[in-house]
Amino acid sequence: MTVMAERGSSQLSVDMFERIAEFAEREDETVRFEFINGRIGLRKVTNGNHGAIIMWLVRQCMQARPELDLSPVQGLKVESYRRGRALPDAVLAPVAHFAGQGDWADTDGVLMTVEVTSFDSDTHDRDRVEKPRAYAESGIPVYLLIDRDRRSVLVHSDPDPVVGYRNVQKRQLGQKVVLFDPVGIEFDTEELKPFMD
Repeated sequence: MTVMAERGSSQLSVDMFERIAEFAEREDETVRFEFINGRIGLRKVTNGNHGAIIMWLVRQCMQARPELDLSPVQGLKVESYRRGRALPDAVLAPVAHFAGQGDWADTDGVLMTVEVTSFDSDTHDRDRVEKPRAYAESGIPVYLLIDRDRRSVLVHSDPDPVVGYRNVQKRQLGQKVVLFDPVGIEFDTEELKPFMD
């Protein structure tokens, strides 16, 4: 669910959003909010297959690049001037990179963000349009989208703050995927097929 974050004629500030998100999380651990493109989005609790995909990807990254962490819990300051707040399904960065940074970390040093589509009405706008734009504006080198609806994997690379990711490679499930430098990981998506709901 996404709602416009406006109060009167002015938009909601990032500081106000962070206070709202912190309060909501204290009251109910299953409620998580994002703030992208001036809108508050509600992140749903994921199902077991969604979590299994993330854990599979964590294992792939640990085996290929043990000096990196794929964190499934880190929020990021995104968009131009860091005015947005995103909750990626996972974030790849050097080990302990986010230590001491709090709920919303800067994207400097982030190598990749990961999203796995959910079966809700906001998936198209959130995962296929808004987040790639926000991650590219923030200079994140690689955005990996595991699209359960379309049974495909998209690797976005070569970010440009104006036009978004200039390179998007699409692979159907069962094909090999190459995560470009600076990630430098390759994996076979055949193992993901049972988790596509």
